[in-house]
Amino acid sequence: MFGSSLSGQVPFITWEKRLEPSRVMAIIVPVAAVILALGVGAIFLAATGYNPLKVYQNMLEGVIGSKYGLSETVVKAIPLMLAGLGVSVAFRMLLWNIGAEGQFYMGAFGASWVALTFPHLPAYIMLPAMFVAGIAMGGLWAVLPALPKAKWGVNEVITTLMLNYVAILWVDYLVYGPWKDPKGFNFPLTAPFSEAATLPTIAGTRVHLGLIFALLAAVMLTIILWRTRWGYEIRVIGESPRAARYAGIKIERNIILVMLLSGALAGLAGMSEVAGITHRLQHGISPGYGYTAIIIAWLAKLHPATIILVSFLFSGLIVGGYSVQTSGVPAATVSMLQGAILFFVLGGEILTRYRLHIGRREVK
Repeated sequence: MFGSSLSGQVPFITWEKRLEPSRVMAIIVPVAAVILALGVGAIFLAATGYNPLKVYQNMLEGVIGSKYGLSETVVKAIPLMLAGLGVSVAFRMLLWNIGAEGQFYMGAFGASWVALTFPHLPAYIMLPAMFVAGIAMGGLWAVLPALPKAKWGVNEVITTLMLNYVAILWVDYLVYGPWKDPKGFNFPLTAPFSEAATLPTIAGTRVHLGLIFALLAAVMLTIILWRTRWGYEIRVIGESPRAARYAGIKIERNIILVMLLSGALAGLAGMSEVAGITHRLQHGISPGYGYTAIIIAWLAKLHPATIILVSFLFSGLIVGGYSVQTSGVPAATVSMLQGAILFFVLGGEILTRYRLHIGRREVK
């Protein structure tokens, strides 16, 4: 009896890779992921004693319920767009630029240096000079880790991440030290910029020219990636570095150029913030725009136009979070929602690339 064997069929479940990613699933999955994330957020809110529907209603009204809320959503979206576009072009080539936060700070520093050093320049010279200084400092800060990556293969995740802290502490040194405003009641900030160092605004709101910078940058990246030889090289390297090297594409040179462009866009975000919103350099000028940009780039699947839309979604969460804080809801709730959205969207990616196959297997 013990020597006999059993045979038959047993069910099994496996994942099969789709030969071609499903376009329908690519649309359905992100939408479903956002709904699921909001559902998880609702459970958390209910468990902590808040009415989820009331909280979400307050968030929505805070974002689109008034001209001010809508304009503030656009204002918060501008740095997210620029930084998101910056990291996306690096990610497309499998360069993991985690340093957008530091590049943002260095862009703000470069623009502030121009505004504080040459306060009497007219606007038609001041603003272009701040623009150039912002993108130059952001690009330089990204090139610093790009050089060892290109020459020796040093891991850019570590170097870009560490340089974030260097940039933030450098700005803190300036605003607590030599650049501190003597009339600022001991707060860590510089003297206000001159009127010439202020970006023009739109229709009496705080929405500034940085919005145009972001939209033009999205168009520029779209053209570069899909209409130029350089964009083709970037995409080939991202898909198969070995094939790119076999085809004669200079990977080392592209590492430096792509990181330069990536950092320049993040630096432009910093320039836009100091010239368009704060009108001075100050401690904590970024609430984490560079890190949030990484989430945005992945959710948008690195597509420039989608990055613009996802940036509005996340800026709406930020502004809506300010609204619900007035009713006693913790600010960390917004961060939790952002994390939940990222978790469900990235987790749902498997459904666009694979299909679930249920079958039966013969056993003896």
